[in-house]
Amino acid sequence: MKNIVELTPDVQKNIKKLPQQVVFKLRTWAVQVEQLGLRRVMQTKGYHDEPLKGHRKGQRSIRLNKAYRAFYRKLPNGEVEIIEVFDVNKHNY
Repeated sequence: MKNIVELTPDVQKNIKKLPQQVVFKLRTWAVQVEQLGLRRVMQTKGYHDEPLKGHRKGQRSIRLNKAYRAFYRKLPNGEVEIIEVFDVNKHNY
């Protein structure tokens, strides 16, 4: 199944305000998902890909660095699986 990573308009707008290393890691993750597939990239330990709970059930997050996370959801669309990144924010610990 082919994977396509899409950034929502909000993420595209806010990405300009993020640190360059965070943007680089997000873009690297997106390219890997499109080339290798989501399942394989989910197994990469450096991203700490995890399912979310509570009001974010059905969503997943990846770690872009110690402070920033990207949130995404899978949108099945026939033979193509669209991976929608809808939020990148600074995680509060």
